[in-house]
Amino acid sequence: MKFKFLGTGGAFDTAYGNSAALVEYKGNTLLLDCGFTVYPVLRQHQLTRDLQYVLLTHLHNDHTGSLANVLLHCHYFNPDCRPTILYPDDDFRDELYEFLRLQLQKPEKYADFMPLSELPGITAIDTFGLHAERLQTYAYIFEENGERLVYSGDIGQPEALFANLRGLPPKATTVFHDITFSEQNTAHTYYKKLIPLAQDYHIYGYHCDPTANPVDNPFPLVYHHPELLLTPVYQDAVH
Repeated sequence: MKFKFLGTGGAFDTAYGNSAALVEYKGNTLLLDCGFTVYPVLRQHQLTRDLQYVLLTHLHNDHTGSLANVLLHCHYFNPDCRPTILYPDDDFRDELYEFLRLQLQKPEKYADFMPLSELPGITAIDTFGLHAERLQTYAYIFEENGERLVYSGDIGQPEALFANLRGLPPKATTVFHDITFSEQNTAHTYYKKLIPLAQDYHIYGYHCDPTANPVDNPFPLVYHHPELLLTPVYQDAVH
């Protein structure tokens, strides 16, 4: 199981790309989030042909903004690639379908839709309202061959996610968690809130501007770890 981030920035950190990742999972390639900077990166590295699944944390533009482009590209230029969009529950599927219908008219022409439960080993954590008021968001837990990787999505309060993790059988766990360095930014988790929760987990921060990283932040940033990025070349290219 591998995570390769296509970008590590927030909605306005365009120099670092929207936070999204390619996940190699049980022999499948899964695109986790698809913000407005994602399609050019996939094109640059000729990766559109390899996409099998798409999984979204929520419907904000920095997580979905180029999804329609990706689906159109696969349909017209990679006819052997028809991505399957995974959804945690029927309500979210309906929201996602309507979101795509406004852009594609008939989303089912370009993608299949499948309940996440049909791909065992991935657990969705409902984080409704923890990023923005009345907005449906999800965190995801991936487990394979004794390894557990967690992707927080966007949440302002981390306790719900870690309560779920504490309820799971003990296992070495890596958490990719969105962080903010501003205590006034309540849509994301202020980094100091994670310190009391970090004892039993290896936490990496993402969805942030790495140049704003304070000296007392104890958490490594995904941006500073080339082995977690699609390629080190992409990291250099964004400057």
